[in-house]
Amino acid sequence: MLNLIINDNDKSNEQGFTGCKLALFYNEQLVVYRRDNISSIPFANMWDFPGGGREGNETPEQCVLRELHEEFSIALPTERLIYKQQAINQTSDGISYFFVAQATQLEIESIHFGDEGQYWQLMSIEEYMNDKDAILPLQQRLACYLETK
Repeated sequence: MLNLIINDNDKSNEQGFTGCKLALFYNEQLVVYRRDNISSIPFANMWDFPGGGREGNETPEQCVLRELHEEFSIALPTERLIYKQQAINQTSDGISYFFVAQATQLEIESIHFGDEGQYWQLMSIEEYMNDKDAILPLQQRLACYLETK
């Protein structure tokens, strides 16, 4: 199933977006976590990126940075987000956002993993792109970003 990417310059969709994900790079690796193995959640027991659902009237940037802080105790400023893409969210029929940022060694060393998910790790880009347990829409969004590099 292909994940449709839509125009990043269209700000009208920001009002109704449902959530965000962040590909957080450290060198040539990604910060990923194994989702909880609960059958009632989407993509159970699969490799995921930081992110989640919108709260209140958050902007996409506020949403993704709040989720990163809640899940990994990393507080990034908005200026550290280096890529933004709108996409159709296939699990909720809404608009979601995909971001990319770079982490520092100090940020990686200071991660305190939250209570959502089983554990986190650094994973090479190649490994994530080829892992059968990686979430397909995130693989597709990451591939779109990598094509821009």
